[in-house]
Amino acid sequence: MASAAQRVQVLAESGVSHVPPSYVQPPEHRPLAGCRPTFSGVPLVDLRCSGDDVRWAIGEACRNWGVFQVIGHGVPSELLVSMRQVGAAFFSLPTEERNKFACDPKVPASEGYGSRMLASENDGVLDWRDYFDHHTLPESRRKPDRWPTYPPNYRKVVVEYSDQMKLLAQRLLHLMSESLGLPSSYIEDAVGEAYQNITISYYPPCPQPDLVLGLQAHSDMGAVTLLIQDDVGGLEALKGEEWINVQPTSDAIVVILGDQTEVMTNGVYKSAVHRAIVNSRQARLSVATFYDPSKQKRISAAPMLVSESSPIRYRDVLYGDYVSAWYGKGPDGKRNIDALRINQ
Repeated sequence: MASAAQRVQVLAESGVSHVPPSYVQPPEHRPLAGCRPTFSGVPLVDLRCSGDDVRWAIGEACRNWGVFQVIGHGVPSELLVSMRQVGAAFFSLPTEERNKFACDPKVPASEGYGSRMLASENDGVLDWRDYFDHHTLPESRRKPDRWPTYPPNYRKVVVEYSDQMKLLAQRLLHLMSESLGLPSSYIEDAVGEAYQNITISYYPPCPQPDLVLGLQAHSDMGAVTLLIQDDVGGLEALKGEEWINVQPTSDAIVVILGDQTEVMTNGVYKSAVHRAIVNSRQARLSVATFYDPSKQKRISAAPMLVSESSPIRYRDVLYGDYVSAWYGKGPDGKRNIDALRINQ
C-alpha cells in the first residue's frame, strides 16, 4: 500500500510553501515557458445536427486537432453531475479512509487510489495530482467491491457512467469511420472487445503552480478518451506549437483521440498531445474514460487508407507491447507513437 506521504493532496494540505524538487518541471516544460495558452478553445460539435454535418465536423476536428468537445451526446446531465460529485466526495474523505483503496504502486495502471503514473522510483518529474482508477470493461474486469462505498451511490454511479461512456465511444467511432469513407463499424471492429478504464483525477491547489504540471504533456496510448471536467479549468491541448485552453463547457464531453486511432487511420486523424495545469487557489477534478483495445489486439492501418500517394506511415503493433513501451518510457509528447513511424 502506498504511504500517505506520497499523496499530493496530503502534501498540499500540509501547508507547504514550496513544492518538493521531485515535482519541479525543467524550465522548458513549465506551463508558462512559452506563450500563454490561447483561450479560443477547441472545436465544439453538436451531435444533434444532421448526419452529414456531424460527420464533416468530426472529420475536420480529428484531422486538424485530435481533440474536440461534444454536446447533444445523450448522456444525462444529472449523470455527469453525479459522476463529478462522487469523485469529489472520495477526495473529501480522511486520508486513512482514502488509503484503504490504495493501488499497488509497483504495478502500472493497477486499480485503485494512487499518485504515480509509472512504477519506477526513477520515473522522472512527478505530476501534481492524485487519482482513482476503475477497471470497468469488459465486465469481467469490473469489480465494484474494490471501489469506495461513500457516498452510498458511488458504485452505482460508476457503473451507469461506464455503460453510457461505452455507448458514446461506439457512436463516435462509427462517426469517425464514416467520416473517412470507411464502413461504419470499421474502427470499432479494429479495436475489438474494448477495455475501458475510468480515472478520476484530483489536482490540489499548488503553492508554486508555474513550476509544476498536474499531468505532463502526452498523447493517450489507446483509441479514444472521453473526459469531463469541473468549471475550474486546466486542460490544455497542443496545436502546432501553441497550447490551447480546453474551456469547461456546460454538459460538454471532451473527446481526445489516442495513438491507436492515428495508426488505424494511417495518420489522417491525429492523436492529441495534452496536459493539465494547476493553480494556487482551487482544486480541480476531471474524469477520463479510456476506451482502448485489448492487449492481445494487433493494430494496423486501414488498407483503404493506404495508397501510392498515401503510403503506410506506421508499423502495426500488438497493443500490449505498445502499452509496455509507453509505461517504460513515460509521458513525453508523442514519442511513443513516433517510434512506430516508417521512414518515408
